[in-house]
Amino acid sequence: MSKETVRRWLYFLAGGGLNTLLTYGIYLLLAQFISYQKSYVIAYISGIIFSYIFNSQVVFNVKKSWKGVLAYPLVYLLQYILGALLLNLLVERLGIPKEVAPILIIIALLPATYLLSKKILNSTSA
Repeated sequence: MSKETVRRWLYFLAGGGLNTLLTYGIYLLLAQFISYQKSYVIAYISGIIFSYIFNSQVVFNVKKSWKGVLAYPLVYLLQYILGALLLNLLVERLGIPKEVAPILIIIALLPATYLLSKKILNSTSA
């Protein structure tokens, strides 16, 4: 693995950690003033925007574009679909506790999320 690939992975993981803290903080703040469902939606969308900006500028170093902004949520849609399918498999078929399964899914989907982000950002950069 090249030095650049290792750097990208480390930044990708760091960005994911920052994104988690940011979206959770936004959720907690907004939930004091508006419904938790609306807070969750706003926080989730904020996370997608942060992820797009961070990954395009810091991780993959590509130029931002409207095409990228519009295409990037596909990463999260595909991640959600794969995660939901895996969750069902792990809990219902393999008997893994529902409290543990999401952690395994996050770890399992990291490579796919990284590769999807890279592909979409590289193909949509200005």
